[in-house]
Amino acid sequence: MSDSHNHPPPAPAPGPEPERPALGVRVWRGLIGKPRDLSDRAIFHHISLVPLLAWVGLGADGLSSSSYGPDEAYRTLIDPALGNHTYLAVALALAVALTIFIISSAYSHIIELFPHGGGGYLVATKLLGERVGVVSGCALLVDYVLTITVSLAAAGDALFSFLPLEWQAHFKLPVEIFLILFLTLLNLRGVKESVLALLPIFIVFLATHILLVLGSILMNANHAPAVAASIGHGFHQGYQTLGLGGMGLLFIHAYSMGGGTYTGLEAVSNGLPIMREPRVPTGKRTMLYMSISLAFMAAGLLVCYLLVGASPIQGQTLNAVLAQSFFKGWPLAKTLIVITLCSEGMLLIVGAQAGFIDGPRVLSNMAIDSWVPRRFAALSDRLTTQNGILLMGSASLAALLYTHGQTRNLVVMYSINVFLTFSLSMFGMLRHWFAQRKSEAIWKRRVALFLVGFLLCITILVIVTIEKFTEGGWLTVLVTSGCIVLCFLIHSHYRSVSKYLMGFDQSLRDLPLGDADALLRPLNPRRPAAAILVGGYGGTGIHMVLNILKAFPNYFENIVFMSVGIIDSGKFKGDAEIEALKSSTQRSLDQYVELARKLGLAAACRMAVGTDVVDDSEKLCREVAHEFPHTTFFAGQVVFQREAWYHKYLHNQTSFNIQKRLHWCGLTMVILPMRVQ
Repeated sequence: MSDSHNHPPPAPAPGPEPERPALGVRVWRGLIGKPRDLSDRAIFHHISLVPLLAWVGLGADGLSSSSYGPDEAYRTLIDPALGNHTYLAVALALAVALTIFIISSAYSHIIELFPHGGGGYLVATKLLGERVGVVSGCALLVDYVLTITVSLAAAGDALFSFLPLEWQAHFKLPVEIFLILFLTLLNLRGVKESVLALLPIFIVFLATHILLVLGSILMNANHAPAVAASIGHGFHQGYQTLGLGGMGLLFIHAYSMGGGTYTGLEAVSNGLPIMREPRVPTGKRTMLYMSISLAFMAAGLLVCYLLVGASPIQGQTLNAVLAQSFFKGWPLAKTLIVITLCSEGMLLIVGAQAGFIDGPRVLSNMAIDSWVPRRFAALSDRLTTQNGILLMGSASLAALLYTHGQTRNLVVMYSINVFLTFSLSMFGMLRHWFAQRKSEAIWKRRVALFLVGFLLCITILVIVTIEKFTEGGWLTVLVTSGCIVLCFLIHSHYRSVSKYLMGFDQSLRDLPLGDADALLRPLNPRRPAAAILVGGYGGTGIHMVLNILKAFPNYFENIVFMSVGIIDSGKFKGDAEIEALKSSTQRSLDQYVELARKLGLAAACRMAVGTDVVDDSEKLCREVAHEFPHTTFFAGQVVFQREAWYHKYLHNQTSFNIQKRLHWCGLTMVILPMRVQ
C-alpha cells in the first residue's frame, strides 16, 4: 500500500506559478484549441457523436462516393470501341442498390460482433489471424489516405465544373492542396468540432441532390415509354452485336468500375469508439442512414443519366451535365447549378473526414499491437490521434501531387484496397458463422449473407485489379505490399525487445525480501529523496531501484515512485476506461512502495493521468520537488548495444525529453540505461 493510506505527508505549500507558454505554443493553442479537461467525467459524452453527427462525419464518405462511383460506372457503358450500351443503366442501378444493402447489412453484424470498433483490421486479426489482419490493416491505411485524396480531387472536379477550362489548369490543384491542409488543421482541433463545422454542407447537399434526382425522374416521367422502348431496342441490338455473354461481361465490367460507390461503407464499423453510448445501436442506426441515402443517390443518379441522355463533356462531371439539363429554363438556373455543384464539392470535402477519423484509428490499433511505431497510439491534449492525423494529411498530399489530382486514376487505386479489406472481412465473418453452426440457429442466414457479400467483393477486386493494373493499380499493390513488409519488420523488432525485457522481468520479480510492515519507516521531506518514474510493476522498475541503492549507498532516506497513466486511443473509450487506468496505475505504484519498504526504505507514491507523457511527467516532477526539496529524479531508458537510425522512431526518447525540461527548471534527473543486446 502507499503511505497515503497510513501516514499522510504534510500538506505542501502552494506550487510554483505556471510559466507563460512560448509564442509558438500560444499560436498552436489558438489554432487547435485549449487542452481537454480529463477530470471532467462527462468529457467522452461531450466529444462523442450521436447517429446524426456520425452519419455526417462517417456516412458522408459513403454518400459523397455517389459523386464519382455512378459516374465511372456509366462512362464504362459508353465505350467508343463497343458502342453505346447505356440501356444497361437500369439493371446497373438495381445491382448497385442491392450491393449497398448487402454490404451495409454485413457490416451491421460486424458492429454487433466487434462493438469497440476496429473495422476490417480487427475482424481479419481476430477471425483470420494476426498476419492476415496486418494485410487488412495496411490496405485500410492506404485506403484512407486515398479516401482523403480522391474525395478532395473529386471535390475539385465538382467545384471547377462550372468554371472555364483554363482555370482548372492553374487553380484546381492548389485549391485541393489547401483543402488537405485545412482539414488536417480542423481535425487536430477534434472530431466533433470538425463534424459540426461541416454539418450545414451535408444538409445542403442532401436537399439539392434529392431535388435533382426526384425532379429529373418526375420531369422525364412522360418520356418513360420512349425510354423503355429504347432500353428494349438496346438489349436487342446488344444481343446481336455482343451476344448474351458479351453483354454480361460488359455489365460486370461496368459494375466493377463503379466499385468506388461502396468505398465508405466500412467507415462506421471502424469509427465506433467515437460514437455515443450505447455504441452498437448508434453504429447500426448510422449504417442504416448511410445505406438508404447512398442507395437512393447512387441508383437514382444512374437512372437520371439514362433519362436525360447524359454524355461526357470535357472538364465536367456527369452530375454537372445532369444539373445543367435539369435546371435549364429555371429562374436563376446558373445560380442553382452553382449551388448544387458547390454542395457536391463541399460534401466530398466532408467525405474526406472519414480518412482523418478512421485512418488514425487504424494506425492506433496497429500501434497497440506493435505493427507500427507505438507513438501512433498516443492522444494529444485535445484527445485526437495527432500523429496519425498528420501522417494521413502528409501522405494524402503526396498522393495528390503524384497523380496531379486525376480523379479517375485515384478511384481505381482507391477501389483495390477497399475491396481487399471488404473481401477479408466477409470471408472472416463467413468462417465465424460457419463455425457457429452447431450453437446458433441463425447461422444459415448469416452464412448466406456473408457468402454473397464475399463473392461480390472478390469479383470486384479481381476485375478492377486486372483491368486497371497498368493504369495505376500497380502502384497501389506496390505501396500496400511495402507497408506490409515494413509492418512485419517493425513487429519483429518490438517482439525481440519485448522478449529480452520479459526475461529480465522474470529474473527480478522473486527477490528474497523482508516484511514491509515490520520495516515501515516514516517519510522525512527534509531529507534526500529519490523520485523514480516507473511504468507498470516489473523487472525494469525493480532494476532501477536496485541500481539506485547500489550507486548511492545509504544516501536516500525517501523514495517516491511516480507514474503517469497515459490515455491513448486504446484506453479512451469512455469514463469507465479512464477510471480503470487510474486504478491499475495506483496498484502498480502500491507494489513499488511495498518493495521499497521491504528494502527498509521510507516510500511514497504520486500519480497523474494525461495524454502527453513528457508534459504530465514534468508537472508531476515539479510537484514532487516542491513537496520534497532535496530530490534527485531517476528514469529508465532502453539503450541498444548498436544504435540504428530507426531506433529513435520506434522507441520514444521520453526520458531524455523529461530530463531536458527538468534541467531548465533547476532539477536534476539521472537516466539509468536498460541495455538491450
